[in-house]
Amino acid sequence: MDNETSPTPPGLDKRDWIAGLERGVSIIEAFDDAHQRMTASEAGQRTGMTRTAARRYLLTLQHMGYVASDGKLFWLTPRVLRLGQSYLESARLPRIVQPFLQRVAAGTHEIAYLSVMDGDEVVYIARNGPNRSMSTGYVLGARVPAQVTASGMLMLAMRSDEDLGAWLETRELAVFTSHTISSKERMKLELARIRAQGWALSEQQLDLNSRGIAVPLRDRHGELVGALNVTMPMGHESSEDAVARVLPVLRETAQAMRNLI
Repeated sequence: MDNETSPTPPGLDKRDWIAGLERGVSIIEAFDDAHQRMTASEAGQRTGMTRTAARRYLLTLQHMGYVASDGKLFWLTPRVLRLGQSYLESARLPRIVQPFLQRVAAGTHEIAYLSVMDGDEVVYIARNGPNRSMSTGYVLGARVPAQVTASGMLMLAMRSDEDLGAWLETRELAVFTSHTISSKERMKLELARIRAQGWALSEQQLDLNSRGIAVPLRDRHGELVGALNVTMPMGHESSEDAVARVLPVLRETAQAMRNLI
């Protein structure tokens, strides 16, 4: 089935839907770590398109500079980064939060982030702090599974019971280290604890050398818009000492931002 005959998504008037745009974006999103280079057939299989349709989209993207090819295989070019950069440069939230992240970084001597949820992943959209080995930090635009980060677990915990229950029921919890929470029952208890206390701590779940602490960032109406978090190496500091040092700064900064969002 080609894009012109695809069903209109629920809630969107047929006159307002451009199916080709949806399919073109799906082609870009089909590339990942396990699919760095694909044939048109492989791209079609991953996007639910025929080989012919996928090839047309790939050749169009190649003409636009977003895809390169050797005649058989296709791969993304650095031009794709312009799409994410456009968001970082035009979105209001990353610009507003930057001086506040600087305050957190200065008060804790750690790397401070603003992160938001996108599907099952946390996306880091602003950052400030000392340069360190990237094993204990994230670049702007980095995407990390929500289940293994302080900010991700915090934003999951703030969901309604119904939404959280549906999320847990339909997800498999991937294991990254021996400290990763892989039991759904244990995850449910941890998220309930995070919701009750209003902040999150995650240690060694994604990286054995990484610790994260996060608090919710809310707007003036009390709606959750993201998470403020600090990521640091485990070092020789205890969990209790790290929380006592960092949490007050995060909380004060999140509160100071509410009237500006």
